[in-house]
Amino acid sequence: MGCFHRRVAVCALLIVILFMSSISVLTEARISKFEAIQGAKLLKFESPWTSFTPKEKSLVLQRRNLRPIGTSPNSPLANPSTHQHGNRPSHHPQIHWTLCCTYFNPFQFSEEVGVSNIATKYLLASFLELKRRSRKAGRVGDVTSIYLRQSRNSVLLVHGSSLRLCLPRKVNTIDEENVAKFTSIVKEFDSFSKLLSFLHNGNYKNDAVGRNLLFDNPNSYKWNRKFSDSCFSKTRCSGAGVTRAASTTEAAVDDNRVSKEDSRVLRVGLICGGPSAERGISLNSARSVLDHIEGDDLQVSCYYIDYDMNAFAISSAQVYSNTPADFDFKLESLAKGFSSLDEFAEHLAASVDIVFPVIHGRFGEDGGIQELLERHNVPFVGTGSRECRTAFDKYDASLELSKQGFITAPSFLVQGSEIEECELPKWFTSNQLDPNSGKVVVKPARAGSSIGVTVAYGVSDSLKKANDLISEGIDDKILVEIFLEGGSEFTAIVLDVGSGFDCHPVVLLPTEVELQFHGSFDVREEDAIFNYRRKYLPTQQVAYHTPPRFPLKVIENIREGASILFRQLGLRDFARIDGWFLPNSMNALSSSAGKFGRTELGTIIYTDINLISGMEQTSFLFQQASKVGFSHSNILRSVIHRACLRFPNLASHNEVSAHLPRRSKSLPFDEAFNKQEGIRKIFVLFGGDTSERQVSLMSGTNVWLNLLAFDELDVTPCLLASSDDHSDDSSRVVWSLPYSLVLRHTTEEVLDACIEAIEPAQAALTSHLRNQVMNDLMECLKKHSWFTGFDIADEQPVRYSLEKWVKLAKEVQATVFIAVHGGIGEDGTLQSLLESEGVPHTGPGVAASKTCMDKVATSLALSHLADLGVLTINKDVRRKEDLLNVPALEIWDELISKLQCETLCVKPARDGCSTGVARLCCVEDLAVYIKALKDCLLRIPPDSFSKSHGMIEMPSPPPERLIFEPFIETDEIVVSSKSGGEKAQRLVWKGNSRWVEITVGVIGTLGSMRSLSPSVTVKESGDILSLEEKFQGGTGINLTPPPASIVSNEVLERCKQRIELIANTLQLEGFSRIDAFLNVDSGEVLIIEVNTVPGMTPSTVLIHQALAEQPPMYPHKFFRTLLDLASERII
Repeated sequence: MGCFHRRVAVCALLIVILFMSSISVLTEARISKFEAIQGAKLLKFESPWTSFTPKEKSLVLQRRNLRPIGTSPNSPLANPSTHQHGNRPSHHPQIHWTLCCTYFNPFQFSEEVGVSNIATKYLLASFLELKRRSRKAGRVGDVTSIYLRQSRNSVLLVHGSSLRLCLPRKVNTIDEENVAKFTSIVKEFDSFSKLLSFLHNGNYKNDAVGRNLLFDNPNSYKWNRKFSDSCFSKTRCSGAGVTRAASTTEAAVDDNRVSKEDSRVLRVGLICGGPSAERGISLNSARSVLDHIEGDDLQVSCYYIDYDMNAFAISSAQVYSNTPADFDFKLESLAKGFSSLDEFAEHLAASVDIVFPVIHGRFGEDGGIQELLERHNVPFVGTGSRECRTAFDKYDASLELSKQGFITAPSFLVQGSEIEECELPKWFTSNQLDPNSGKVVVKPARAGSSIGVTVAYGVSDSLKKANDLISEGIDDKILVEIFLEGGSEFTAIVLDVGSGFDCHPVVLLPTEVELQFHGSFDVREEDAIFNYRRKYLPTQQVAYHTPPRFPLKVIENIREGASILFRQLGLRDFARIDGWFLPNSMNALSSSAGKFGRTELGTIIYTDINLISGMEQTSFLFQQASKVGFSHSNILRSVIHRACLRFPNLASHNEVSAHLPRRSKSLPFDEAFNKQEGIRKIFVLFGGDTSERQVSLMSGTNVWLNLLAFDELDVTPCLLASSDDHSDDSSRVVWSLPYSLVLRHTTEEVLDACIEAIEPAQAALTSHLRNQVMNDLMECLKKHSWFTGFDIADEQPVRYSLEKWVKLAKEVQATVFIAVHGGIGEDGTLQSLLESEGVPHTGPGVAASKTCMDKVATSLALSHLADLGVLTINKDVRRKEDLLNVPALEIWDELISKLQCETLCVKPARDGCSTGVARLCCVEDLAVYIKALKDCLLRIPPDSFSKSHGMIEMPSPPPERLIFEPFIETDEIVVSSKSGGEKAQRLVWKGNSRWVEITVGVIGTLGSMRSLSPSVTVKESGDILSLEEKFQGGTGINLTPPPASIVSNEVLERCKQRIELIANTLQLEGFSRIDAFLNVDSGEVLIIEVNTVPGMTPSTVLIHQALAEQPPMYPHKFFRTLLDLASERII
């Protein structure tokens, strides 16, 4: 019996053991099953988590080495084993605690953290579903862990390096419908690989303001909503082969807890704007930097500082589409402002890894932004605040340079005191200058971009101009400096390639700045210096030579001195140093003995230090960098990586970059090209011989640089040289250009550079200096794993006749992107040559081009559309010869009688870009214009006519035919400044005439052209848009789309319909731009002109309009779309 009982007891014990084991196995199975299906169930709002026992929950959490947010560290649920033994781990403040897990239940998250909005559950569940599919597909490495981090006001979720979600702790504003659509997208993918591809291939646009979901494939999901109160991070597609990253405005994951994949993504904060007059140039620099640094391994958040020192997080679309005045007008509605600069800096500390300031002038280069970032421990590119303060102030820098043993130009400081009136004459005398007429330069001590720089003669003129600068608020410290007559100006980029705080500056190939004078107007005093206009507008008044035309020894001394100066002033990362070379034939400076700069061949003087050099597309930085093997992207990324070396916590970003430089393709075309599968050959043609050729160069350069981003495109820039005679068009010259020769300001300069490059002696010198600089660079760069090599080859330009060039395009199956404004680029000649060989090209065909080039023919072609709301302007065409030989009064009387008006508008019959366009109010104005034609003036000075106006660029040579038409009065539109307690700028428009001037882009195929959103043009310097306002970033205002207070939505739609009618009537295709007047009541359109090859500069209105599309078309994508339309056309 006892034995029986013992057997029964043993069996019972075994049963109990087996039962307990089965429970454990079942528990493990339940947990595994929970892990496998929880994402799918959560999407259906079924939560298995709530059915789990505390022990099962604990096992799940123990597996993941985590505890639920909201539980204390000694809670049984958080750590049952520790609790049982009475051990109490130290408490970490919940606010700073970071959770790293493989899975996490959003219901638990919602309940215990307090985020109860159902949208949050949807989003988190979607990410869990993605993770579940990753594991099921056996591709765990493709999607890394989910990270959650709490801050005082938000919760951050990061899904690998590709998804980032920032939610307020109490989410009440996320649109549940939108989130449901997002979730449905996740659910509808039938395989993980497709979903992963969808999420990683750039279908999202993100920025510091919000998120857009974008699609390139028209058959893809048609969802495009903006989450205005939550920020995601994901890559966006700018076209095939281009993946451009974006940013988030919320706090980032703790660096120590980020996965390896995340650690390779460098978050850069790009800050532009500022309070100085240079903020327009800053905006241009920001556009260029953004274009060339974004990628899978580098994400950019954009920020703007306005004139009043308010900081804003802006979208990258704003960087491309607005001038500062337009920026400030739209900031309140499109940007996220910060209450103070300190709050802005705290945001940067939490949101970006490193800041790249591109603020020129005050607050950017004077140590202001640097001091703010240093105070909040935010890493940044460039020189520190203390060194900036010394180097930026030209007077202090001159004193420091003299102390360091450099020769400096004698100068006198004016600060508006009476004592200066007594001391300045003594300074003139001591420097052998005539107090009554001695020539000096007057310039602000703390301003850049040559703003406020002028020439003065004698003491009185110097004091007047200095005090004018002070009263205008440009600066309260003004330098009067001797004019270095007979000297040659130069500028040199210095690149620091050292490690950490070990400075190793290398000076690139310096550039000589040569001023060129044409006619009596050019040699007036204001044109005797390298001024703001010369720096930033295409003009024949200046030419650049890289390397300089100095003796080799002088170039070496310039490089040596700039390197010493960079190191001794404590500069960092990069800078630009300007100076002068004075040949021995000049009088030596009295105080130069024994100082650096004195050579056997002359004297070298360093005058200006630019701590944040301009970074426009053709700036000195890129000109000089391309000469020694750096592309735009490569030099900018090198500067950023060098800056990261100073910050140990950014070391992981300086491993071998995933971004490999794009190698420059060789220029010779051979049969090997045709064997490159999937590579399309593109020729970008610009130049010509019209007055628009300089804008053409700007357009072509912009198109070329944007298309270079596509790996499957082989893009070659080509210059159509000016014609010296009237020979057959097919015999004209086309130059196929290497990278570095494109980066010039004028077509004449490009042509001179081509001729210089193939001259044997000059080519040998350039090659020698290039190799010398590259060797200096490689000495240190080879030690850095992030540097993957130079990517611009040392190539020569190739010369073709236009006829042979067209045949070459046919041979290599190239598509030609036409960027030649006016002349044969728009009158059908070039189109005819290409179409005769079957070469596809952008823009309209031969017939449409011929019609639109002739403004009179355009009006006649549209005259039958008056009943449909399309009106034309009466015109009278006169030959230049007749204007020169007939009395002005007789011509004036005939014109106002025939055109039935009192005020005329005159314009060249075959030129555009505002060249030669003027308002004539009286016979005296007509006489001034006729004299300008007779004297072949390149420019009509401001205010030469009876009504105030800006500088008028004139065609060169003068046009043979001119059009006169009634001047259409439009009401002035003014963007007012902030006043009183106003937080934003106001739009002031009286609306008396009810007409506004608009410009509209059209895009599409023949017969199916579509209107982009029209832009209302706002003129700042008169009644005619100036060259600057049309094409120079930082000037002019384009309201895109037109404000509803001026143009209602109903009228806007009618306007677009009529614009499309015009485009299709004229048989336009590809793209064009239509300028017109719009009646804001009826929607009637009064045609001004049609441009079949419109301006495509970085700040052109077409870019603004493309960005206003839904989804936005960024420049890369816009130009690629135009190219694809050309490739699809049937010739």
